[in-house]
Amino acid sequence: MEKVKEGKKHGILDWIEKVGNKIPHPFMLFFFLSVFIILLSWGLNYLGVEVVDPVKNEVVKVKNLLSSEGINFLLQNTIKNFTGFSPLGLVLVMTLGIGLAEHVGLVSAFMRNTILNSSPKVITFMIMLIGICGNIASDAAIVVVPVISAFIFCSLGKHPLAGIAVGYAATTAGFSANLIVAGTDALLAGISTEAMKIVNPNITVSVVDNWYFMGVSTFLLAIVGTFVTEKIIEPRLGKYTGKKIIEREEVNEVERKALKKAGAYVGIYILFLAAIVYPKNSFLRNPTTGSLLNSPLLSAIIPLLLILFLIGGITYGRGVGKIKNTSDIPKYMTMGIKDMSSYIVLVFMIGQFIAYFNWSKLGFVLAVEGADLLKGLNLRGIPLFIMFILLSAFINLFIGSGSAKWALLAPIFIPMFYMLGYNPALTQMLYRIGDSTTNVISPLFPYMPIVLGLAQEYEEDSGVGTVISLMLPYTIAMLIMWITLAIVWIYLGIPLGPGAPIDI
Repeated sequence: MEKVKEGKKHGILDWIEKVGNKIPHPFMLFFFLSVFIILLSWGLNYLGVEVVDPVKNEVVKVKNLLSSEGINFLLQNTIKNFTGFSPLGLVLVMTLGIGLAEHVGLVSAFMRNTILNSSPKVITFMIMLIGICGNIASDAAIVVVPVISAFIFCSLGKHPLAGIAVGYAATTAGFSANLIVAGTDALLAGISTEAMKIVNPNITVSVVDNWYFMGVSTFLLAIVGTFVTEKIIEPRLGKYTGKKIIEREEVNEVERKALKKAGAYVGIYILFLAAIVYPKNSFLRNPTTGSLLNSPLLSAIIPLLLILFLIGGITYGRGVGKIKNTSDIPKYMTMGIKDMSSYIVLVFMIGQFIAYFNWSKLGFVLAVEGADLLKGLNLRGIPLFIMFILLSAFINLFIGSGSAKWALLAPIFIPMFYMLGYNPALTQMLYRIGDSTTNVISPLFPYMPIVLGLAQEYEEDSGVGTVISLMLPYTIAMLIMWITLAIVWIYLGIPLGPGAPIDI
């Protein structure tokens, strides 16, 4: 019997979900897509499709996966494509800590003790704000925030898929924005500076050149995400009737004491880390600059978060009697990993698909051809800016790495915009808008299977269509409002950051 959704009807989104969920199981979907990529690479290679690398000025041809070299790649790299899939280790390591904290009851007790009496509107906005700023921890926030926000929404009697959606939108569609300077700023600024050497080696792009704009963007996107969640996503989903329910009962005295003790130990751990990081010559700071940007601290954020969750989970578990001896610790960690078993299976096929796509150079060719098309349109001013954002957003559907895309596009568009009188910081800012907003609807984004697996924990029949239909309103709303902010900002001539005007 077909399940009837109790929420409001949203024609196009319901149609997207229905059609999307008729697509084969994601594992089989990526299997068929992998076969398609193999055949496409053969066909385009046979036709001699090639582009010129704008950075190295070398000819890049589509590589044939059915050639002897390609077949050797397919066979010899199967295991590496799986184990080398970058989010896999991150997700499994975080699951060890979060899974233990969840199964001993720490997460549920913490939320019942601190969150259930809060205003849902404030909760949604705070998840958006914290998630957007979470990129200071790089990709770790994409794993942690949707899990916790799903718990929070479920605890409040709201639909957990809406919690997953708002957490994923905040950490992923809003990835480039932040209230503070993050590693993304340093990474992109370095590429932008190198691109400027093509036309003017005396101009550099600083890590703070987009700071003002991205700071304002953080609040704008948090507001937009809250509006989309409350006015579109939650009404559409309706009441949650799934099997996974987080009880709303009051925290009892035993749980309260265990929470206090766990909080104390976690607090001591955080203070210990702060004491180590504080000295300018700390081994957790950047050894060259003494900054926290590009530092060992941020590189090690995943194991440090794992320790935090283990300290809290083990302390709480002992306090409530769920952890009686050391053998109970791996038991609860194993339960967390079992919850991720479907994700691990899915990652095997996704890892192959992404590796085939990258090796064949199809994404590279697509990006260069798109850039050439935009240059050929000979646009200027606002129309040029909008088209560049849309191009970046489109390419982002196929090439997940923000730095890889910028390394490709910056040498083309930074000199081009500079010749028109625009600061390279403006070009970089426009790119960041497109690079963020379409992450959440890209099947190639490495963290899409995490969100799908998480959604299936609450709604077993969730599929790719479910996720895309949930996330599409965020992409559209955030892209429109972010472009609008950029147009107003440029029109008013407000500096993008300290000493970073719009024009040269």
